[in-house]
Amino acid sequence: MPTHYIPFRETNYFSSLICDYLDETSELKSFYNRFPKLENFKAQIEEKQSSYSSETRQVLVQSLKNQYELVDISEATQHNINLLSNDNTFTITTGHQLNLFTGPLYFFYKIISTINLCKQLKAEFPNQDFVPIYWMATEDHDFEEINYFNFKGQKVQWNREASGAVGELELDGLDFVFEAFASQLNKTTNAQQLKQLFKSAYIDHGNLTAAMRYLVNELFKEYGLVIVDGNDADLKRLFVPYIEDELVNQTSFVKVNEANNNLNTLSENYKIQVNPREINLFYIKKGVRERIVEIDGMYTVLNVNLKWDKASLIKHINEAPQNFSPNVIMRPLFQEVILPNLCYIGGGGELAYWLQLKSNFEAQKVVFPMLLLRNSVVLITDKQKEKLEKLNVSIDDLFLKQNELRTKVTKQISDIDIDFTSQKIHLQQQFKALHQLAKQTDKSFVGAVKAQEKKQINGLEHLESRLLRAQKRKLSDYLERVTLLQDELFPRQSLQERNMNFSEFYLEYGETILPKLIENLEPLKGEFLVLTI
Repeated sequence: MPTHYIPFRETNYFSSLICDYLDETSELKSFYNRFPKLENFKAQIEEKQSSYSSETRQVLVQSLKNQYELVDISEATQHNINLLSNDNTFTITTGHQLNLFTGPLYFFYKIISTINLCKQLKAEFPNQDFVPIYWMATEDHDFEEINYFNFKGQKVQWNREASGAVGELELDGLDFVFEAFASQLNKTTNAQQLKQLFKSAYIDHGNLTAAMRYLVNELFKEYGLVIVDGNDADLKRLFVPYIEDELVNQTSFVKVNEANNNLNTLSENYKIQVNPREINLFYIKKGVRERIVEIDGMYTVLNVNLKWDKASLIKHINEAPQNFSPNVIMRPLFQEVILPNLCYIGGGGELAYWLQLKSNFEAQKVVFPMLLLRNSVVLITDKQKEKLEKLNVSIDDLFLKQNELRTKVTKQISDIDIDFTSQKIHLQQQFKALHQLAKQTDKSFVGAVKAQEKKQINGLEHLESRLLRAQKRKLSDYLERVTLLQDELFPRQSLQERNMNFSEFYLEYGETILPKLIENLEPLKGEFLVLTI
């Protein structure tokens, strides 16, 4: 299939922090371990291998077997779980919330980037094995972020009261969501498969964790993807020393604040994604996920009548580690403690907050993973590509803001020259002589000359603007076709992958869509992909 690549910086959709990271700007090197290049994985493998114990491996493998007990597991996934028992097996991990029906399209790009990187690493390092991991964010409690997906420009939404960890939510009301979604589908084979997939996931399971595990397993099991639920008592028991440190010493609060200050010093354009709390843990039980705070030596759960002194809290941690839930600051540490992980694959916002965490990992003596920006893709059909060619517009142009796009196209196709740059340069040259004359005669003349120059430049710009508006009106039909096409490929003036759900493409292309993406996504390419499907 035809592909086209665009540097991430040139898309104008990625932050200066992420673009500078991709450029390996020297000032950022202290915020990460190794840059994700194929040749850097050898050292990462050696470092992780020396720090990850066989005891932890066995706990991980047994926990995964327990989690998959009621799942129709594929041979590929079973093989990968078994491989994790071996000291020369490592993971590549991505994570995501439990968005309804996978949410935005980039969910697929995260997982496919993970699968494809494992393949690439196996080819490069045949003596090691690499397992793709999807970490389910079952402990999140931001229901409003996950309770919908977009389909053909409309929101398909699950409305209900929700509290506590989203993974434990029962699936009340999703039968109505299913009916609403199914009513929008046609009667093709692809549509029937979509209906069955939704029904089997959300009507035939008891809670959101089970539904998401089923859905992702059905989509990716033949590729050996292993799904991890961190909300697991045995896995959390491995994390007990770090939970204790967080509650008693509050190391992450100090270290992440230091990193944030250092990032702010580097550039005012670097947006801090997360700010640490004094304690970056929640207390979790059925229907509850609330912050833990320390007040005068006593530890309290907000909005819940629970309180401990330090000794009784440490005792409770060791007895019931499953009741303690990491927040966004601590979750990455938890992940890297329990997995033999080499690399985390995430979006720009995720990588930005990971860059705040390295000093805390160092303080905890946990290996910091490599950080890889997931593949980003815009999918374009042959028909849309044909329209672009007829309109004489490049796909790169569609990444412009809509007004900038309309201006560029107008200047490009107008039969008159709308650009007054040459006239402005000519005017400025003329005024250079007047400036010299003013300096030689009367200094009070200098201000008057400058004012006159500015007035005439402004006049030219005003005429240029009027001419441009007039040409846009004259070419309105042509420009409308251009903007309609941009709206198709960049819905809501944003990236396609952040708005559209996989179901729209599955409806058209069915089961072929996944192999096409697997074939074309190159995780270490480091550029934005335009893929004709």
